[in-house]
Amino acid sequence: MLQGWIQIALTLLIVVVITPFLGRYIARIFLEQTTLLDPILNPVERVLYSLVGVQAKENMTGWQYARAILYSNLVMWLLIFLIIMNQGWLPLNPTKIDAPTWDTVLHTTISFITNTNQQHYSGETNLSYGSQVWGLGYHMFTSAATGLAVAIAFIRGLTGRPLGNFYVDLIRAIMRILLPICLVGGIVLIALGVPETLAGPVVFPTLEDPNISQAIARGPVAHFEIIKELGENGGGFFAINSAHPFENPNGFSNLIEIVAMLSIPTSLIYTYGLFANNTKQAWLIFGMVGIIYVVFIIITAIGEYNGNPAVNALLGSQQPNLEGKEVRFGWAQSALFAVSTTATMCGAVNSLHDSFMPNGGFVTLSDMFLQIIWGGQGTGTAYLFAYLILAVFVTGLMVGRTPEFLGRKIEKREVVLASFLILLVHPIAILIPAGITLAFPDLLAGISNPGFHGFSQVIYEYASAAANNGSGFEGLGDSQPSPLAIATGTQPTLNALWWNLSTCFSLLAGRYIPIIGLLMLADSISRKQSVPFTVGTLRTDTGLFTGVTAGVILILGALTFFPVLALGPIGEAFFITKGIG
Repeated sequence: MLQGWIQIALTLLIVVVITPFLGRYIARIFLEQTTLLDPILNPVERVLYSLVGVQAKENMTGWQYARAILYSNLVMWLLIFLIIMNQGWLPLNPTKIDAPTWDTVLHTTISFITNTNQQHYSGETNLSYGSQVWGLGYHMFTSAATGLAVAIAFIRGLTGRPLGNFYVDLIRAIMRILLPICLVGGIVLIALGVPETLAGPVVFPTLEDPNISQAIARGPVAHFEIIKELGENGGGFFAINSAHPFENPNGFSNLIEIVAMLSIPTSLIYTYGLFANNTKQAWLIFGMVGIIYVVFIIITAIGEYNGNPAVNALLGSQQPNLEGKEVRFGWAQSALFAVSTTATMCGAVNSLHDSFMPNGGFVTLSDMFLQIIWGGQGTGTAYLFAYLILAVFVTGLMVGRTPEFLGRKIEKREVVLASFLILLVHPIAILIPAGITLAFPDLLAGISNPGFHGFSQVIYEYASAAANNGSGFEGLGDSQPSPLAIATGTQPTLNALWWNLSTCFSLLAGRYIPIIGLLMLADSISRKQSVPFTVGTLRTDTGLFTGVTAGVILILGALTFFPVLALGPIGEAFFITKGIG
């Protein structure tokens, strides 16, 4: 047990040490200060700006920034859709895989363009190398860079700066952050045993019978794997994601993947502190989020270490709970990975979340409901400061002071936008489609586990889509059915069609409506005149205010989603404790 807790502590220590260095580097890039890569990348970027047709110093309004995101994402979506639909005759298809069904392609393309990577297919059997590399791999960079650009634009607006230019921010995020780190990380993963090849599957005779052969899938995995984690993408090259030994061979590769998924979301808080010239507030916010994160890890890890009381009573000392887990990672690294991947909205998995104890189900769902621990690539940081604006308003009302943030008044427009983003969009994108699905379980849901756990499965699917996370509780008929499944009726095609189309609503609503709102909010604040601090100004860089912010976050999240948690993991935990389930 002690070894597991030490592994968790050392991983978190590495993340804390990395945060100021990467945060400072990101700030230097977007404050247009000198970096070591300037002599190499400046000429390349000037060529790219010329090809795109933008001026590096040209600033956009909030609506112009949002339109640039929507237009560029629409073009990129069409590109990936055409690639996958035509993969049957395109190159890099050694196993001659035909295109998936149209609804699976629609869901997959929307999922990857929104930085969600929710997968209703098996990568090694449904997509060619070309689709994985040209389509999905390309969008892993662009969707992650889009989220990072939104965070920087939002931080600029909060600190009174112009929002910047989306195309410039997108190019800088890819060229100066994602690509350099991925080049190093990909090489390290190759050295650890992750394959990177365009050769087809390897065919071996089995040990049981030399006359029977088995095909072992492989492919260009290493470069795909590192951007999957660093960009908070989460979509696996193989069906079982980072539990597959070709994606995650050992404990060291597991460490790299956890650190990669945490590094940018945690560092962006420090980046904000440098933009605002207030690193004290940045560390206070970092500590607030970090405490919630650590508490969630402890809750999950305790559940996995103690296991299921009903099983323990039958089999004796059965701890820890290793169902659905890789023994090379064990309970500690599985729990840490699960909390981290839902906290950062990455969505990669090194174990089956469906097999976790109710503790883990409660935490992973709570991560996706709150979206700020540490939140998605860039957007999580923006959500965090939207909560901060609400906390400023609420606290100002309580103590009778004018609500101000960084010297700018928080008025009706800012409160309405922040409330709309936090209190309305996310619950609508989850609860409405989930309610429809639960109303017709036999026809649409395909729930494999009735009762509390089955309820959690449905909610998890839509929470994962709306939060742009992509992981799944599974146990649902949401994957493209095989011809055998269709012929035998074990998986009706209507199930997969419903899941594909209904989650597309959550994917789009959970991605683009908040992005537009965040940019409008940042634009509104950036246009306000800064007022000097006085004795009546509510300071936001104190421990007391940070505690109030934590209370606002937890109360709003609990009030919105507590009934769902009560009917899902909390109810399941109660029945397990009583020995009923």
